[in-house]
Amino acid sequence: MTIDLYYVPGSAPCRAVLLTAKALNLSLNLKLVDLHHGEHLKPEFLKLNPQHTVPTLVDDGFSIWESRAIITYLVNKYGKGSSLYPEEPKARALVDNRLYFDIGTLYQRFGDYFYPQVFAGVPADKEKLTKIEDALQLLDKYLEGQKYAAGPNLTIADLSLVASISSFEASDIDFKKYANVKRWYETVRSTAPGYQEANEKGLEAFKSLVNSMLKK
Repeated sequence: MTIDLYYVPGSAPCRAVLLTAKALNLSLNLKLVDLHHGEHLKPEFLKLNPQHTVPTLVDDGFSIWESRAIITYLVNKYGKGSSLYPEEPKARALVDNRLYFDIGTLYQRFGDYFYPQVFAGVPADKEKLTKIEDALQLLDKYLEGQKYAAGPNLTIADLSLVASISSFEASDIDFKKYANVKRWYETVRSTAPGYQEANEKGLEAFKSLVNSMLKK
């Protein structure tokens, strides 16, 4: 059975899905979407995802988008009993908490600060940078005394967060000055299955895009 992933290599949310697939030893049929030429706006793509966003996953005719919804779906269907998304209610709630923190606070604030600089030539906003620093302080606090973001085991919360945090490397945000974040980052890089292929390659593509856009 084919699982299609419509994606862009440099996208942090797309990389979170790739990391999850690696952790589950799942093979995805990768379908590159050319956003620059509007492939995501074509009728056939809009049928799959009316929001025309990537990543979009299609599994045996079932279409789902938003990376954190995708990764929870993948573990629920293909990783029953996996510690990636524990079934015990309190443990799962903590993973969900970190996922919502990522989408609603950490990655959102990064996007609010950095993407206008890259794609619209807007000067850096110090107030928005302060909000990112606040989010990093929170993450550092969450990681105090913890090997991973939601406890002693690698979970999809780590895979989502590491895709976001690694993207900071393309910016002027120094997340490594936060000791717990730095330690956790190196831990996930060395323990997440297939990290190099699933995240580092796409991160390099993201860095190249940023460099080319900022030179314009």
